[in-house]
Amino acid sequence: MTLTLLLDLDDTLLDTNMGEFIPAYFQALSQYLYTKISPEVMLPALMSGTKLMLDSQDPTHTLQEVFEQEFYTKLGIAKGELNREIDDFYDNVFPSLKSVTKRREGTQELVETAIANGYRVVIATDPLFPRKAIFHRIRWAGLEPERFDLISSFETFHFTKSHPAYYAEILGRLGWPDGPVLMVGNDVERDLVPAQKMGLAAYHVDGTSPADPVSDAARHGDLVNLRSWLDSSNFLDLEPSFKTKDAVMAILSSTPAVLQSMSAGLDPEIWAHEPTINEWAMIELVCHLRDTEREVHQLQINTFLTEARPFVPRPDAAVWAKQRKYLNENGPAAVRDFSKARLSILNTLTDLNPDVWSREARHAIFGPTNFMEIVGFMADHDRMHIQQAWNILKAH
Repeated sequence: MTLTLLLDLDDTLLDTNMGEFIPAYFQALSQYLYTKISPEVMLPALMSGTKLMLDSQDPTHTLQEVFEQEFYTKLGIAKGELNREIDDFYDNVFPSLKSVTKRREGTQELVETAIANGYRVVIATDPLFPRKAIFHRIRWAGLEPERFDLISSFETFHFTKSHPAYYAEILGRLGWPDGPVLMVGNDVERDLVPAQKMGLAAYHVDGTSPADPVSDAARHGDLVNLRSWLDSSNFLDLEPSFKTKDAVMAILSSTPAVLQSMSAGLDPEIWAHEPTINEWAMIELVCHLRDTEREVHQLQINTFLTEARPFVPRPDAAVWAKQRKYLNENGPAAVRDFSKARLSILNTLTDLNPDVWSREARHAIFGPTNFMEIVGFMADHDRMHIQQAWNILKAH
């Protein structure tokens, strides 16, 4: 049973003191760009772009895209015009901010033990910074970025940590692995509460020693305590549950983002490669998701919204791959079309009266059900096919 361990970075693995670090970072960046843009213009643009990233719940645009659109518009210059200077800043100036941070006792031992035990280990830091900046901070903590299964950064992530969809995006990017998951962080509101809304177990790094290392109430302590706690814990207690409305909505929101990241830059041969005669190619899988979204999920939702106790049909979408010749379609276009259809459904679900979620029905396959369970089936369908897509791509 492989544990997926999600580790916050700042003030969890690395003593950062964000109250000192952020002002020092802003000052260093504004001074470095002074010859190009004045601090009076640059700093408000930086803060406005950061706020939009924090608020964004758009699975079709990375946080970098959200930030840069706002940042360069506020600066009044062409998008990307400062790329060379910003790259140079993160290569040569940002490393000087190491002096504002300190290594934390137990960080290296925790990560080494986790990797030696075969855990999937993820740096689950708020993806508000470029990859270069995050890699620097990981090294300041005494760690090597190359050793982690995944590191969230603004180039490829679509949600920040205040949204449960951030945690769904991480798990999707890992191929929705089965087994226990634990989020470890110091910030209750940004690390722990959203992870718990996603259905994940959480451990609070608060610098105190738990009285009982195996009880749910004792999921807190420092990093040294965490190692002991993991050694004595029953991982069955860390199995996630994705049955709540928050978790289901997070999964549905994350799927377009995960597909976009998974499929970015794929060669046509990989899109059309069928692992075996009985398995779908990547293009068939995405087209299946697209058409199921348009013709099955949308139909099911509309049925609930127009009938009191509806009968919910379930067409056999599995036969469409051959019937509709999905292998002849364009992969990136199919991802875009799926994302458009999913955004429409998400908008509908977000605006629903809460009473609708308990509305009863009868499903063509599963019998008596309700709206919440039907939407949960949609999320399960997403997870199953993201697992399938991940396995297809892993084989290459």
